[in-house]
Amino acid sequence: MKGLPAPVDQVKRCGGPTLVALGYTTIPEQPLPPSSSPLAERNSWMKLQSHSPKRLTSATSSLRRFQGHRAHGSLCMEMSRLWGPIVALLLGCWLPSFLCQTTPPAQDGKIKFRLAGYPRKHNEGRVEVLYQGEWGTICDDDFTLANAMVLCRQLGFVSATAWSHSAKYGAGTGKIWLDNVICSGTESSIEKCHSRGWGNSDCTHDEDAGIVCKDERLPGFVDSNIIEMQVDENRLKEVRLRPLSSGAAAKLPINEGVVEVKYKEGWAQICSVGWKVKNSRVVCGMMGFPSEKAGARASHSGSGPYRIHSVSCTGHEVHLSACNMEFVKPNSSYPCAGGGPSVVSCVPGPQFTQSRSQKRKLRLGLLAAKVRLRGGARAGEGRVEVLKGTQWGTVCDDRWNLLSASVVCRELGFGSAKEALTGARMGQGMGPIYMNEVQCSGNERMLWDCPHKTITSEDCNHVEDASVKCNVPYMAFEKTIRIAGGRTDYEGRVELHVGSRWGTLCSEGWTTQEAMVACRQLGLGYSLHAITETWYWDSSNVTEMVLSGVKCTGNEMTLADCRHDRSVSCRRAGAQFSAGVICTDTASDLILNALLVEQSAYIEDRPLHLLYCAAEENCLSKSAARANWPYGHRRLLRFSSQIHNIGRADFRPKLGRHSWVWHECHRHYHSMEVFTNYDLLDLNGTKVADGHKASFCLEDTECQEGVSKRYECANFGEQGITVGCWDVYRHDIDCQWIDITDVKPGNYILQVIINPNFDVAESDFTNNGVRCNCKYDGNRVWLHKCHFGGSFSDEEEKKFEHYPGQHNNQIS
Repeated sequence: MKGLPAPVDQVKRCGGPTLVALGYTTIPEQPLPPSSSPLAERNSWMKLQSHSPKRLTSATSSLRRFQGHRAHGSLCMEMSRLWGPIVALLLGCWLPSFLCQTTPPAQDGKIKFRLAGYPRKHNEGRVEVLYQGEWGTICDDDFTLANAMVLCRQLGFVSATAWSHSAKYGAGTGKIWLDNVICSGTESSIEKCHSRGWGNSDCTHDEDAGIVCKDERLPGFVDSNIIEMQVDENRLKEVRLRPLSSGAAAKLPINEGVVEVKYKEGWAQICSVGWKVKNSRVVCGMMGFPSEKAGARASHSGSGPYRIHSVSCTGHEVHLSACNMEFVKPNSSYPCAGGGPSVVSCVPGPQFTQSRSQKRKLRLGLLAAKVRLRGGARAGEGRVEVLKGTQWGTVCDDRWNLLSASVVCRELGFGSAKEALTGARMGQGMGPIYMNEVQCSGNERMLWDCPHKTITSEDCNHVEDASVKCNVPYMAFEKTIRIAGGRTDYEGRVELHVGSRWGTLCSEGWTTQEAMVACRQLGLGYSLHAITETWYWDSSNVTEMVLSGVKCTGNEMTLADCRHDRSVSCRRAGAQFSAGVICTDTASDLILNALLVEQSAYIEDRPLHLLYCAAEENCLSKSAARANWPYGHRRLLRFSSQIHNIGRADFRPKLGRHSWVWHECHRHYHSMEVFTNYDLLDLNGTKVADGHKASFCLEDTECQEGVSKRYECANFGEQGITVGCWDVYRHDIDCQWIDITDVKPGNYILQVIINPNFDVAESDFTNNGVRCNCKYDGNRVWLHKCHFGGSFSDEEEKKFEHYPGQHNNQIS
């Protein structure tokens, strides 16, 4: 009952009032848990000791000091019987304040967690915590699944599935910040759990705890699935190349210079004595260059202060801090005897070289490469795809690490890998998965040269596609563009620096493709919206228009790389009509199931009296207007469409519900007037018949396992396609066809393009189309070799383009 005294052996040890006098205490208001009986308490402590035989907890050790190393019996019952009120008084005062104290919050409020170690996937690893600006680990003593639950939630995962002891993911470095952590599993932070306190531990790093989290993210966590180089910032914070001359500094990228490291408030140099080509390779990789020029040398222009000497790299490291090195002693008289500052010279990749002939030569090499990146917002990042035979496929993320990622980056003309990403962080691919458990040593010239396993469908699926972020040379692209007037840092009116002045862009012809390039140049990810009227963004006093007629493919690195007018010509020249953008870190990516198109195609002769609504929505060819309605029929090439969202953001219509158009005949709203185009082309590429599909109902028809449907059209519901879901337009609904009434028998190409006008931003538009070889004999139709854009090699795509036609019905 509330307020009645109780014997000490029944007092809950962690939490609640602990004032003990003569063997009695006050019971807290909350009821005791069932496990608070003396027998249960005895069993829990016996279990605790058997779990950590090599070292008892602090509480047990102190009891041994009191009891002459007695190790049996219920803790408080034995004390009450053998030692009486005096020991009870000592224990009551000491035990809660030492073993069961709540971990005090970080003084600066900045506490962060990460998963580290090797080998691992993105949702598992050694637990590391940043406290007082220093990364450290957590000891495995008393560690339980409840602790792992709390940590996984702090890392952005929904729950934990397992934990590990004895440094399964390798021994960490630095402090062991927490020990004897005891959580119930419901805490919002590890700080709310009981422990010895920050930095109070008797463990070694051979006892570092690890966790395995369920591979499902909590909403709002986007920085996940990353394996990156964890740099000891106290050792090497930042590395740069200082140009050898002022003239070289004006040319970007800087691929030759003195190697300098951040030291205190300035920069220090590395002694060239013993400097090797392998060291240069590591530095060049950090700077975004795929290779180094042979021959180490020292600079004679300006020496010191020196910070590092005797650097020894294997050449495989992704950061200089991973190499062996020695630091110059503060009072050294001759810090670099017989040498000078280390100088490296790097070879730029094809996207960054200044020589046209070299650029052409290197780009031809890239065209023949058997690896590529897809779905990334910036240069040097994306989902890894490899070419096998004539078809592209993906790489599974099992054992994916920085060494393998660096081989990909260098093969593509970038530097070493900055991050190796798992869990389809750059969106899911489609088609085959060719490689699994890739284990590169770092010496390989191509990813296919690395040891790997071929896989079966049971091994991996596309939610495990591997991605990379590569080091790229600094080009100062962001210094020639800015956005102003927006509500956030991700939106505003676009302003360019041309010549010696800042100015705006004409918004005529400004589309999602141009906005994509602008957001890339700004370093802000993808374009969410291309804005053509910016009068509501009252920003700077910049009113002069400096660029017009900008047309981009969407792949350029800067707006200056796009086509544009030589002189400014804009009908709506006012500042309120200048171009603007809204950028975002994530984007959707739609892709059509090509195999379903191929398997579901057939011909239907449909009576005209059933096609009035279709005619109203312009789903028939022009000759239908001259038909003898309601008599006669139209010949329709029908097929089903299954549209997947494999990106990282939901696909939503550009217009809100208030702007959707009601169609009375079919009695539904169109959220996008043209969602898909259907074309039938002859072998010369000339359109002979076409159709289109409005998005009268974008919804989640089905989803992958573990993904919930979010969009449903019923009752004027929200429309869209969730990441990991797909929308199905069945072959038997209106307008899901091409009217081929006027088409003669022959060989054709069927082309289906989703989001053809780029109304909604996507991370990759190249895979929005599906093309099929089509044979029509006047009565039946056959489709074969259906494939989405970019799934074939360039050579195979050319063969498809020049396909001479099918002469019989035997499709091989």
